[in-house]
Formats: sequence, C-alpha cells, structure tokens
Amino acid sequence: MRALEHRIPPPLVGLATAGLMWLLAREFPQYRIPAPGATKAAILLACIGAAIDLAGLAAFLKARTPINPLKPEKATSLVRSGIYRHSRNPMYLGMLVLLLAWSAYLAHPAAFAALPLFVLYINRFQIAPEERAMAKLFGAEFDDYRRRVRRWL
Repeated sequence: MRALEHRIPPPLVGLATAGLMWLLAREFPQYRIPAPGATKAAILLACIGAAIDLAGLAAFLKARTPINPLKPEKATSLVRSGIYRHSRNPMYLGMLVLLLAWSAYLAHPAAFAALPLFVLYINRFQIAPEERAMAKLFGAEFDDYRRRVRRWL
C-alpha cells in the first residue's frame, strides 16, 4: 500500500471526497434530511475551515519551509507555532471542516458518511508518511512535538 503514499495531492483528495458526497446526495435524493438553517451552518463551517487552512498556510510561510505535501522530506523547519500548537495537521483539519460544511449544505446522511473516508485516507496515505519523514528529519524534536500536540485536534 506504500505505492499510494504521497501520490495524490490532499486538495485533490478533498475535491474527490466532495464529488463523492455530491454524487451520493444526487443519486439518492429520497434520503435528504430537511434541515432549516443548513445553508447558514454550512457558510459558518466553511469560514471556520478556510480560517484553519489559512492559519496553517501562514505558519508555513512565516517559517519559510516548503508547503508541498507530496515532498515532506524537503521541510527545512519543524513548524510548532501558531495553530500548530493545537493541531499537527491544521491544513487537513481545515479541509475536513470544509467537507463538513459541504455535507451540511447537502443535508444528506451519505454526505456525512463520506467524511470518515477522507480522514482514513489522509491518515494512512498522507499523514503517516509525513510523520515518518518528520521523525527522520527532526528526531527527538519531532517526537516531543508529537507527544504534546494531537494529530487533528
């Protein structure tokens, strides 16, 4: 299964998940749950997700370390400031919250059911290899960070 590690950019995984959610909602409209206020909740969640993503991006830019998630071995510093004090993966967390916003907008149980697929894929094929690369690059410093800060929240 290592052949799938770092092969698909995480934003594409997010878009594919969003597409699956939309397709399921479209193909099974009879299961849609009427949800007054779903659009407002979706907008709020989307704003939160985007803010989390942008905070992660800003921390990487401030640290002047590469952002490319397909090449974690190119990292020049271990980012532990800003939002990275609360989550080791805020950009993936932000994507998850954006997907949650999309599922709220779709108001369909199958859309919500797709969220764990995103988490499982990102954990296995993106985060686990990234963490191996960080451990190799930063050793005890990363081990200490990993003990203190949770993967998602």
